[in-house]
Amino acid sequence: MKKTVFLGALTVAGLAAGLVSAGTLDDVKARGKLNCGVTTGVPGFAEPDANGVWQGFDVAVCRAVAAAVLGDNMAVEFVPTTGKTRFTALASGEIDLLARNTTWTMSRDVDLKFEFVGVNYYDGQGFMVPASLGVSSAAELDGATVCIQTGTTTELNLADFFRANGISYEPVPIETGSEAAQLFLAGSCDVYTTDRSALAAQRANFPNPDDYVVLPDVVSKEPLGPLVRHGDNDWGDIARWTLNALITAEELGVTSDNIAEMAAGTNNPEINRLLGSEGTLGEMLGLDAEWAKRAIMSGGNYGEVFESNIGAATNIGLSRGLNAQWKDGGLIYSPPFR
Repeated sequence: MKKTVFLGALTVAGLAAGLVSAGTLDDVKARGKLNCGVTTGVPGFAEPDANGVWQGFDVAVCRAVAAAVLGDNMAVEFVPTTGKTRFTALASGEIDLLARNTTWTMSRDVDLKFEFVGVNYYDGQGFMVPASLGVSSAAELDGATVCIQTGTTTELNLADFFRANGISYEPVPIETGSEAAQLFLAGSCDVYTTDRSALAAQRANFPNPDDYVVLPDVVSKEPLGPLVRHGDNDWGDIARWTLNALITAEELGVTSDNIAEMAAGTNNPEINRLLGSEGTLGEMLGLDAEWAKRAIMSGGNYGEVFESNIGAATNIGLSRGLNAQWKDGGLIYSPPFR
């Protein structure tokens, strides 16, 4: 098992190393679309609607990058990936950007040769159980069967938690979140564990959500964010500063409703630099002056994207919590646009 994982890591790292000289920006422009890796389907984060159009919190990052680079937020080819296939898809060049509830870890950054361009959701691993199970803490789950998605940090966190608490479990390996939800609802496992945001999203779409409980335990840090290949720093800068543009827009009060007016010029120099009415920030990225304006107009600022896809008014109903702006006691924070 360890040998297989090691060789898999070498394969991904080798693929990434072979592509470091590629100019992703030029490839995307020549292709006329962004190839963006997403999950196979997590409500509120990434899933196709009834018309097959991809929607969600992570999808918004892909669309913002496409708007910044190509001037069209619909110029995206969404590539569904699993926990096992996502890194190979990115390393091989099948996708240009991975925006798929992926945790920033040292091994993924250093060993697998990927560049995380920021954090768009601060999360932690949790556990969901049927209310009828009658437990109030994950420490009470000795001997439980647990649905767990393979190829994720969740596997290691689960093993660490049960070992540290001196209890046992039986893993039920699954490939996708939708498969886990189906098995969990069918009673094939006592527990479903993954990021708490994904648990809330899946639970909200169950036929009887009140029959299931997300336990209060948070057993890990899961800083989730988009990533690109190591070595193409120009492309990494574009993805990073597009995400930062959404975050900064919320901080500065730039919204989808007032952006047209603000783009004409304001008394705030940072807003002017962000929206391109002064300065040369777009030129530094190899883009035009209105790249960030288009990215923000794609789906709104960070707060608008959060609220419209996963916020309190949606059926998923997530509060901002750690994902509030730094001025509001959260961790969402962008370096300055200057």
